[in-house]
Amino acid sequence: MNRKNFLKLMALAPLTAAAMKINELSKLFEAGTNSEKMPVLFLGHGSPMNAIEENEFVAGFREMGNQLQKPDAVLCISAHWETRGTYVTAMSKPRTIHDFGGFPRELFEVQYPAPGSPALAEETRRLITATEVGMDHNWGLDHGAWSVIKHLYPDADVPVIQMSIDYSKPASYHYELAGQLRALRNKNVLIVGSGNMVHNLRMVDWRRLNETFAFDWAQEADTKMRAWIRSGNHESLIDFRSQGRAFDLAIPTPEHYLPLLYVLALQDKNEEAVLFNDKPVAGALTMTSVKIG
Repeated sequence: MNRKNFLKLMALAPLTAAAMKINELSKLFEAGTNSEKMPVLFLGHGSPMNAIEENEFVAGFREMGNQLQKPDAVLCISAHWETRGTYVTAMSKPRTIHDFGGFPRELFEVQYPAPGSPALAEETRRLITATEVGMDHNWGLDHGAWSVIKHLYPDADVPVIQMSIDYSKPASYHYELAGQLRALRNKNVLIVGSGNMVHNLRMVDWRRLNETFAFDWAQEADTKMRAWIRSGNHESLIDFRSQGRAFDLAIPTPEHYLPLLYVLALQDKNEEAVLFNDKPVAGALTMTSVKIG
């Protein structure tokens, strides 16, 4: 082989590998092949700076990535993609979205070039019967997805798709919708919900961003949430708007909380919920993350 042809093949190698991965996924879903059941994760993503900083939470994400069997693909429900209706990203090369402002240039330069998976998008649409699922070719990976998944899979070699959150629907709807994704756990797909259980940016003490403490109302809500997660009391967690003032302050808007419900909906009766990164920061945020299975 001459040098010109060799260099041409080398340039095509990453694209070929990604295409092979997507083709393998297509065959997997078409055949209905089952694998060992994958765990499900809720990741408290916190500040976008966790994408480039080294701290105990980043270390927790990385450790979790090392513990898990490597998936064939990731489906992420991120707090940062709200739509009317439900959509999944269906492009083969999702862009890295820098959906924030006021952070250092270094953060805006981060790229997470994981491939997408049109095959997984199509399988997700097939599984969900509660609503019509749109195939999106414009969104990509927002920071709720890439800022944490990059610590699980730093080589960006696992295909990732996102599923949007329909902001017009109640919590019970999201919980029931998520349950229809259960079959993906047996097809070596890692389902990740990314948000924060307690998330009130208006109440954050910006002078104490690196301190692990919680205001009284945040501690009250967090204590109840953790107890209900451990005991499997999903009903109370779904009915979060009836839990009093502490919950109203902890969840002023639901988009960061709802990804937790997507994960809990996939818990089988014999599965334990394990908490990690279980700390509050800056008074009004919690980094608590959950592994099921």
